[in-house]
Amino acid sequence: MRKQPNILLINCDDLGYGDLGCYGSTCNRTPVIDQMAADGMRLTDFYMASPVCSPSRGAMMTGCYPPRIGFGDFDGQWVLFPGQGLGLHPQERTIASLLKDVGYHTMLVGKWHCGDQPEFLPTRHGFDHYYGLPYSNDMGRQTGRGDIYPPLPLLLDEEVLEEQPDQRSLTERYVEQAVRFMRENRENPFFLYMAHMHVHLPHYAPERFERESRNGEYGASVECVDWATGVLLHELKRLGLDEDTLVVFTSDNGSRGDRGGSNAPLRGTKGTTWEGGQRVPCIFRWPGKIQAGQVGHGVVSSLDFYKTFARLTQAEIPQDRILDGFDLVPMLLDGEASPRSTFFYYIRNHLEAVREGRWKLHVHKGDATRLELYDLEQDCAELRDLASDQPEVVERLQGLLAACREDLGDSLTGVQGKHVRPAGRVEHPDTLTHYDSSHPYFLAMYDKGDAG
Repeated sequence: MRKQPNILLINCDDLGYGDLGCYGSTCNRTPVIDQMAADGMRLTDFYMASPVCSPSRGAMMTGCYPPRIGFGDFDGQWVLFPGQGLGLHPQERTIASLLKDVGYHTMLVGKWHCGDQPEFLPTRHGFDHYYGLPYSNDMGRQTGRGDIYPPLPLLLDEEVLEEQPDQRSLTERYVEQAVRFMRENRENPFFLYMAHMHVHLPHYAPERFERESRNGEYGASVECVDWATGVLLHELKRLGLDEDTLVVFTSDNGSRGDRGGSNAPLRGTKGTTWEGGQRVPCIFRWPGKIQAGQVGHGVVSSLDFYKTFARLTQAEIPQDRILDGFDLVPMLLDGEASPRSTFFYYIRNHLEAVREGRWKLHVHKGDATRLELYDLEQDCAELRDLASDQPEVVERLQGLLAACREDLGDSLTGVQGKHVRPAGRVEHPDTLTHYDSSHPYFLAMYDKGDAG
């Protein structure tokens, strides 16, 4: 086995906890991902750091809660929008930049959503190459939404390769780029970040998957992701790299909970700090290293990828900044318990809840104060409030929240965090594309107005 493993990180968009067969779905067929879980470790209590995409992705790339890197909100917006002058600060050190420093070849295929100005693009944050959409696939020109956004850009590195691309073809094109990258770097250690557009609205799955789906357009999108995963795993075997590669599969936040998506048996949806907003599927597969058939029940977060990947690749972790992740290597390779016991739930810069072990305390929802305690081991659906029965637990968790506010801040209580860094900001930002009535767009206006 190589001294430094390849890492393939597959991140879906809005895929819910209950959308995969290995997590209980009976309407979406996901045989490849289900087998991946059987071949490795499936996590039951895995959290993304935000229930919406830009903060979630920035946090995963840096190993920091969104408010720590200025990604709590974006001048009042929940996520980044085309042409906005904000993005991941140039001084932030991403997973890709750490791995590149120790000889890795790096590529991002798919959605970035950490800023679309040149200073914030993936190629400025440790990726040798980039191919994909810089933000969500509903941020182009769509029927019923008029011209609120410019044409949707498909980027190659830092150049707009195509405007308003055929979204039904994008996943196949993404897979092609990923396979090409793996073949070109079969002799080198590589980090490939595959960030699907599925299952974000609007749903544009290839016709084959729509024809075969038992769950409409949503199921077709899920099954397209399963197919794509199968192609990548097959290519690793064909190249003789299967046992040299750690593959991680997850989603950036929970499902919207409609249009066929499911967070079952969890409560809540994308955009909320109930479990269904941030608790998502996560599978680790590494033949010969991670024992097959394991189910990990400990608390784990995407924040933990940073130190874990650094440890596996012998990359140097920055010592000049605070990080919020843990090293999962002993858990993955030696069967030890997760090193994480606490997780804080932020939406925008609002600190709404905390989990410690089995207990989760909610203190805010939206602008309303509330005090609700749930035993997630017995009640993952958050139906039975035990706050009045467990005053000592409530008091202890309130102490954790107070310390977190001092560290990261909390706009709900007006506390400014002491250890936060700014997002990147540029003057005079511009969109990557501008509508041109004479341009030969594949579709000058997408025929679906779905968004979100």
